[in-house]
Amino acid sequence: MSNTIPLSFLDLAPVPTGKTIADGIAQTVEMAQQAEQIGLNRYWLAEHHNMPGIASAATSVLLSHIGSQTDHIRIGSGGIMLPNHAPLVVAEQFGTLQALYGDRIDLGLGRAPGSDGATFQALRRQMQDAERFPQDVQELMYLLGDETSNSPVQAFPGAQSNVPIWILGSSLFGATLAAHLGLPYVFASHFAPQMLSKAITAYREQFQPSAYLDKPYVMVAANLLLADDDATANYHFSSAQQGFVNLFRNTSGKMPKPIENMDSMWSPAEKMGVDKALSVSFIGSVETVKPKLADFIAQYEPDELIVTANIYDQAARLHSLSLAPQLNLFSLQSHTVPA
Repeated sequence: MSNTIPLSFLDLAPVPTGKTIADGIAQTVEMAQQAEQIGLNRYWLAEHHNMPGIASAATSVLLSHIGSQTDHIRIGSGGIMLPNHAPLVVAEQFGTLQALYGDRIDLGLGRAPGSDGATFQALRRQMQDAERFPQDVQELMYLLGDETSNSPVQAFPGAQSNVPIWILGSSLFGATLAAHLGLPYVFASHFAPQMLSKAITAYREQFQPSAYLDKPYVMVAANLLLADDDATANYHFSSAQQGFVNLFRNTSGKMPKPIENMDSMWSPAEKMGVDKALSVSFIGSVETVKPKLADFIAQYEPDELIVTANIYDQAARLHSLSLAPQLNLFSLQSHTVPA
């Protein structure tokens, strides 16, 4: 492993309390532009539905907007929840993105619906559609590949685009599927870290070289929020913590404002649940975070790290990103160099 690895950003396009969806999208564009300027490798958006605090439900549409407002940073999905879609439609959407923005496009795929059961029904899907995930991934690989010229159904755009496909997961299922298909793998340790070690090990041990990848490639997700001091970082991170409490309570809303004392709003059981879900989080000053993050990278040896900061305060998110180069853990390229 080299001394530094690429750094990427995963965004949920948060809609802060008191702001509109248009405001949230404008802030997402601002984050993407800063990520590009700093030298991050990728900027990914996640598909979620029926959540007023997230503006990336129409993921491919928002990715196109991000593409139009940036120059060279890779953009993609982290991920498209494939059970919600016909593979042909996804191939057409991402083939269109590649036609618009060239070889900057990544297609990360997840097996979870990214919504509740009622929303899944509103999407005209059935829960058993998730059982077809391996077959749907392979169909999508075929539709984006070079061998469809004699097929009665082809993706236009999409065919022969060979948009890179990634498998996202938080269990052994996605790890073994990515390994057997010879695809890169992303582990969702930013909110479901329990199987991190086992999944990475399974992926690396079972990986089969393919036309897409000759050796395993693992990207690991983490929460990263840097500030000038620990207290400020922890204060702003309370927005993310409150968001998880609201998920546990099955209450939806926009991204909460930070609060000084989380003990005033969560129960001990809720605190335990949030701490468990967000255990792969690096919150604080550069001096505080650097040794902890360096130890994490040394332990798991990811090929790339993708971080998120799903919080209320936009200035804090931008400042956190601006401090990332000071960690000296990442291979950040000049913003004048194409990705």
